[in-house]
Order: sequence, then structure tokens, then C-alpha cells
Amino acid sequence: MTAHISTDGPHRIAAGYRHPLSSLIEIDVDARSHPGYHRANNEDHFLVTRLDRTLQTMITSLLAEDVPARAEEVNYVMVVADGMGGHAAGEIASRMAISTLVSLALDVPDWIFKVDEEHAPEIERRSRKYVQEVGAMLVERGRRDNALHGMGTTLTAVRSFGRDLLITHVGDSRAYLLRAGRLHRLTRDHTFAQLLVDRGQLAPGDVAVSRHRHVLTNALGGGIEDVRVDTDQLQLEDGDRLLLCSDGLTDLVDDETITNILGETTRSSDACERLVQRALDNGGRDNVTVIVAAYRLPEEAERSKESMGDEPDAQTGP
Repeated sequence: MTAHISTDGPHRIAAGYRHPLSSLIEIDVDARSHPGYHRANNEDHFLVTRLDRTLQTMITSLLAEDVPARAEEVNYVMVVADGMGGHAAGEIASRMAISTLVSLALDVPDWIFKVDEEHAPEIERRSRKYVQEVGAMLVERGRRDNALHGMGTTLTAVRSFGRDLLITHVGDSRAYLLRAGRLHRLTRDHTFAQLLVDRGQLAPGDVAVSRHRHVLTNALGGGIEDVRVDTDQLQLEDGDRLLLCSDGLTDLVDDETITNILGETTRSSDACERLVQRALDNGGRDNVTVIVAAYRLPEEAERSKESMGDEPDAQTGP
């Protein structure tokens, strides 16, 4: 018997089948990076990628309503890394960190596309493990090559699984969430200044002018072998806007200005342009990198109104 794929259209839905929410979410994402006015090279790197799991019926003897012609789940991953080290070592460290992380992910035999009670701990465990492996790789490479000795990098990454957002963080790059006009910091700086704040020896408002604000206590590479990887999760809501950035932005642009720019722009490309330009206008002392993503959850829009009172579990300051 010869069977042929149905020609009812690429989005035909089998009886009882509902497309996963992840495939229905609309995301407008863009990124920008600039070396600034005082650095010879750009030690920042970034990545925005999409992970898919797809079923497409090619040939079947089943009825058209029995199986979907196409089913798809979609995840998005965004990463910012800010390198450190002499000469071009920082640029190499941030590039190698992201590239190695991608290679490790591609070697995994099973990609987890759902966050639930069963899978969430494994997702976080893998995230910490892979980032720690990247850190070990950078330390070893620095030992073997004198030109790269001491090189290291920050790494701040998010992966969105439908409404679920996983945050993985090392260093002092940052992730923010704008929700209902309020900016929430999703990461905590791994700096000596933040350590002094935690000990009560420095006021949070004095971090921006502290000489310790750029002294990292935790990073990938840089001779640090015991890397601490922060992970966290939150639920996205319709209309949320996500920002990942290096400290070239946050050193020169305060949270109020970031909030205003994200709130005043509709397209992520415009938000990226304005954020980078504001850092440059304020002196452009460092490399500056930003990723902005705006989420629309059509199927969840009405239900999200009922849960808008739930604040994300995030940092709101140093």
C-alpha cells in the first residue's frame, strides 16, 4: 500500500492535539555590541539561538485527524559574556566560553524541553555542570598558553521554555526583567563590592562609586577553579521584556534610565540602539553589549492578567 502525506496544510491539527505554548509564543529579540571609546578591542561576545524539537508527518496510513502534520516545541537561549585578561585574552575567553557551552549542549543525547517538578532539578544541574566545565577549560587553556594566562570571562545566560525562564549566571554581567513598568534585576553581581554590601560594610548606594565594584570574586577562568554558578527560574508573563547586558551598560546607565528606554520603545532593535547609545553618550568607557527580548503569550494573555500581582523572584538592587 502506498500512503501519502495529507495536503490539508502545514498547520493541520489532529483531533485532540494542541500545539505547545512554546510554539505559539511571539518573541522580538535583538542585540548590539560596541567596543566603546576607550578600548582597542571588544572583549564582549553574545549569542541568541533557537532550539527546536519538531515532528513532521511525511507518510502515513492514519487518518488526517489522527496525527498532526507538524508539531513543534521552541526554546530560546540568550548569552552575554564579558572577557577579561591582557591583550586579546579577554576577547578569546568570552568567545571560547560561549562556543564551548554550545558544543557541550550539542553533545547531550537528550534535550529537555519542559520545566516541571521532575525535570527542573536536572535542568539546573546540567546548567551548573556545563558552565563549570567551561570554567575549567579556560583555566587549563590559560595554564598551557602564557599569552592567555589569567584570561577569564563573565557569563550570563537565559533559556526560555514556553513561560518558564531559566537563568544561569557567573560574574557581573546582568539580566533584568521589565514587567508592568517595573524593572527587576534577575542576577546578583559576583564582585568584592557586593560582598562588602552583603557583610554590611558598604551601603548599596555606594557600590557605583566603590573602587571594588569591578573586582570579581567569581568568574570563568581567571585562575578561579571553584566556580560558583547561580541558577534561578521564573514564570514569564505576556508583555515581559528581558534585558541581558555587560557592565559597560550598567556602569554608565542607571536603572531608571534603562526602565524608561525599555518602556518607551516598541521594537527590541530600537531599545538596543538607544541603550548602547546612552552608554556611549555617557562616556563609553568600556565595551557595551545588550540583548533585548520582548515576549507575547497569546494563549496566556487573559490568564496572565490574573497573575500580574505575582512579582518575579528577582533582585531589585545590589
